[in-house]
Amino acid sequence: MEYLDIYDENGKFLGTEERGVVHSKGLWHKTVHCWLYDRDGNVFFQRRSDRGTLYTTSSGHLSAGESVTEAFQREIKEEIGLDIDASDATKVGVVPFQMDRVKEDGSIFKDRAFANVYVDLYEGNYEDFQMDENEVSGIVIVSAKDALDLFQKESGSILGREISLDNTMIEREISFSEFLVNDGETALEKYGDVLKKIVELTSK
Repeated sequence: MEYLDIYDENGKFLGTEERGVVHSKGLWHKTVHCWLYDRDGNVFFQRRSDRGTLYTTSSGHLSAGESVTEAFQREIKEEIGLDIDASDATKVGVVPFQMDRVKEDGSIFKDRAFANVYVDLYEGNYEDFQMDENEVSGIVIVSAKDALDLFQKESGSILGREISLDNTMIEREISFSEFLVNDGETALEKYGDVLKKIVELTSK
């Protein structure tokens, strides 16, 4: 059973609660959004196994008592199989996120999270990815600048590279519609700050 630290809407620590209760009652908790990039200004998106859409490099809940750095390293290891040192990861921001959705059993999944968004330079080999096929079906690598342009236009496609579960890499066009964007969001709002930070860090 997984326990999460819980907070009020202002970020004041209240205690811990079981993860299922957190989402049934809509209690505030912390998540981490992990983004990897390379020195050439490329950003790594994971392709989700459940929906086939592109999202963060990795992401998930902070367990009770866990630091953001610890959660970053754990999520990257669990989802894409990399052992990394995230102690020098760059903070992009903390984004409050609220969304309710109806589950298949008819119950309401209530998400109230403070998303800790961080980017970290990856200088390893693409062959080292060991993706958890239950979570991830591929890794897509695109230019952060190109992605920004795409999200501003909200249509079209950009050239990227996709790494499959067997670590085969192909070059292909990545369309705007492949990126995960929830109702009420825009791609630029969802990913823009991360992409701008990566452009800033790789332009120095």
